[in-house]
Amino acid sequence: MEQSIALPPLPTAAELPDSDDTAVDNELQNLIPNLLLAILAAIWSDRQDWYFGVDMGIYYLPTAPRKSIVPDGFLSLGVERRRQPSGRLSYLLWEENWTPPILVVEVVSQTYGGEYDIKLSKYLDLGVLYYVIYNPDYWQRDNHAPFEVYQRVDDEFILQSQERFWIPELQLGIGVDLGTYKGWEREWLFWFDRAGSRFPSPDERIEQAQQQAQQAQKALEDLLHLLKQRGIDPDSL
Repeated sequence: MEQSIALPPLPTAAELPDSDDTAVDNELQNLIPNLLLAILAAIWSDRQDWYFGVDMGIYYLPTAPRKSIVPDGFLSLGVERRRQPSGRLSYLLWEENWTPPILVVEVVSQTYGGEYDIKLSKYLDLGVLYYVIYNPDYWQRDNHAPFEVYQRVDDEFILQSQERFWIPELQLGIGVDLGTYKGWEREWLFWFDRAGSRFPSPDERIEQAQQQAQQAQKALEDLLHLLKQRGIDPDSL
């Protein structure tokens, strides 16, 4: 008779570090994925089946449950949007029904972090479908394009795009464009719709709302002026 050997229980998120405690080289490594998250939170506000993590540890090996990898940003589909009551401490595959991220984003900095080799191999093992590497400052040093998207094809990552890239599973494109975020006008990573129009940043949404309010106020003032010109008292209407 075969006897099964009981494996020790896998640790919970509360028992594991939520990141690798490695400081980022520059603020863009935090701002860029947070912008992608902020835009998703607006355009997918009615969806509860996705999660975007920023600088969060992903634990994916049951044989080495305390080993993690920490992307700058990652997106998972088919998981709970919110974990009550306090949210996620980290992303444990065994607590997410073994759902790996569909997309990972890495921002290359002055200290090279193995984005094109070590991390690429790890994300392949993890089961990631799309791997985005944004390298605006050191792409010549690394002999790569500033923006690259790799897609998992037959158990290997194949470079698909060095420009804007459409992801059918998300019904969104991802790419680079000029914009303003946190009051900083520069090149950022953005989400795009099917027609190629990019979704606005929070700063830009506020500016658009202000412009619409000003236009509405101007239209109202013009209407009141027209009524008065015709001898009509607006208060009598």
